[in-house]
Amino acid sequence: MTQNLISLTFSAEDLAAIHAAVRTLEEKLAALIELSVDERRRLNKMGDKTEAACRQTLIVLAQNRQLLPPGFDLPEAERDLATLDQLRPVFARIRQLAARGDDTEMALGSDILSASLEGYALAKAIGKGAALDALREAMGHRYSRRRRSNEVAAG
Repeated sequence: MTQNLISLTFSAEDLAAIHAAVRTLEEKLAALIELSVDERRRLNKMGDKTEAACRQTLIVLAQNRQLLPPGFDLPEAERDLATLDQLRPVFARIRQLAARGDDTEMALGSDILSASLEGYALAKAIGKGAALDALREAMGHRYSRRRRSNEVAAG
């Protein structure tokens, strides 16, 4: 095999622990919400540039509570900010782990595809046999379609 980007195995105990850890994350983060595309589009978004101004605004409002109307829920905004500060490092770690997971999944798939292509080329070279004929037929259909589409697109 010419390509082996990653060689990775997990014991049954490791997989059970991983699933338990993910289940714990799901349970502890059950209050997280999921927004629709339309909701995401309509929301005011606090970017990096406005965050400092938002933080300063909450400080000034806290120092001048007497100016706030009764319906203004400053304590809720302060809790939201505190929660954001608590969760940001967690989300950063989760994103980093997810990115490594995506890369690992891609590398494993690429290794499998490379090995399969090599095996298919060997099966074509070796010749006849019931199992080899079935493999050649299955793989031949898969890759002959790709070649035809590419040839049509190029031509």
